[in-house]
Amino acid sequence: MKILHILDHSIPLHSGYTFRTRSILKQQRALGWETVHVTSGKHTAESPLTEQVEEFLFYRTPLQPSLMDKLPLLNQLAIINQLTKRVCEVIEETKPDILHAHSPALTGVAALRAGRKYGLPVVYECRGFWEDAAVDHGTCKEDGVRYKLTRALETYVFKHADAVTTICEGLRKNISERGIGNNKITVIPNAVDVEKFSVITHSDAVLAEQLNLQNKKVLGFIGSFYAYEGLLLLLDALPAMIRQNSDIRLLLVGGGPQSDMINSKIEALNLQEYVITTGRVPHTEVQSYYSLVDIFIYPRLAMRLTELVTPLKPLEAMAQGKLVVASDVGGHKELIEDGVTGRLFKAGDKQDLARVVLEMLDQTDDWPSYKLQGRRYVEQERNWPVSVNRYSKVYPALIKS
Repeated sequence: MKILHILDHSIPLHSGYTFRTRSILKQQRALGWETVHVTSGKHTAESPLTEQVEEFLFYRTPLQPSLMDKLPLLNQLAIINQLTKRVCEVIEETKPDILHAHSPALTGVAALRAGRKYGLPVVYECRGFWEDAAVDHGTCKEDGVRYKLTRALETYVFKHADAVTTICEGLRKNISERGIGNNKITVIPNAVDVEKFSVITHSDAVLAEQLNLQNKKVLGFIGSFYAYEGLLLLLDALPAMIRQNSDIRLLLVGGGPQSDMINSKIEALNLQEYVITTGRVPHTEVQSYYSLVDIFIYPRLAMRLTELVTPLKPLEAMAQGKLVVASDVGGHKELIEDGVTGRLFKAGDKQDLARVVLEMLDQTDDWPSYKLQGRRYVEQERNWPVSVNRYSKVYPALIKS
C-alpha cells in the first residue's frame, strides 16, 4: 500500500506539526507501507523541487508569482491551485493508492481535486482548527469573514473526504457536530517516542550551576510563548508561591509573540531573581533543560483552541518521568487524570494555580506514584506504534471500496 501525504510544511522545519508528521511516517513505514510526501507553497524553507530529509524524499511546491498574491483570501486560492498541480504531478510519477491530506483545509481541497481527477480515495487529517489559532494570534476575529470562510472550507473538506482523522476527542466531537458521521471519523492521538523520551534520572549539574538552580525547587515551561499558553497568569501566580517557599524558581525556555510581555511582567513584579528566561535553545540541548525541572506547568487559558485540542508537551514531560501541573481545559483533561498522572487547577485562576503547585511541592511522598503513572500512561496508550496502528482500520477499507 502506498500513501501520498499532502502536507502544509515538513522537516527540516521544526514544529509540533512537522514532528508529528515525521513520527507518523516512520511508524507507517515500520508497518510495511510505502509513503510519498508533498508539501505546499507554505513550506518556507528554501529547497529544491525534490529534497531528501533523513530517510524521506519530499516533493516541494514552488510558489509561483500570481496576481492574487496580495489579495486577501484569493492568495489562499493561489496556494491551493499550485498545490493541486504539484499533487497531480506526483501522482503521475508515484502512482499512490491513497491521498492523505493534513491540516489546514487548503491541503484538503487540493487533495480532493486531485483525488477526483485520478479516482483516488482521500483521507483528511484535522490537527486543529487554524481559524481558532488565528484568533489567538490576532490575525482574524471570530465573527470575521476570514474566520467564517476558513471554517466553512474545512467543513466542506470534512464532508467530501472519504475518511476523516483527527488528533483528539475534542476535535472529533466538534467535527461530528458539523454533520459528519462518527463512523467516518477516527482519532489518531498525539503520542511520543518512548525510546527517545526516556525517564530522566539525573539533572545536568553543569547547566544547573550556570543558571544558579542548585538546590532550588524548579518550575518549568519549555515551548512557544503564545498568549493561549497562559504564561502571564503563571507569572501573576508566582509571588504567592514564593511567599510560601523562597526556594522556588521558574525556568522559561523558548520564545514567541509574548516574549516582550513576559519580560515586562517579570520586571513589573520584581521577579528577576526568581525567573530564568533562556530564549530559544538548540533542539539537541532541550533534554538538558528538561532535566532541571521538578514540576512542569501548563497554564493554558480557556478558549476554543485549548478546550478542543490536546497539546504534546505534557506527554513529553510525563514520558520523561516529570511531574505535571496543568489548567483544567478540555485538551489537558484528555491527557491528565487529576491526582493520578498529574494535577489540574482551575483555568485562569492564579490563586488555584499557586495552591495546587504548593500542594504538589509539599507532597513529595506522592511524587514517585505520579511519575510512575504518567510514564505508564504514555507507554501503554500514548506511544506512536499504538497510535499509528489505528490507520490500519482506515486505509484498507477505502481501497476495498
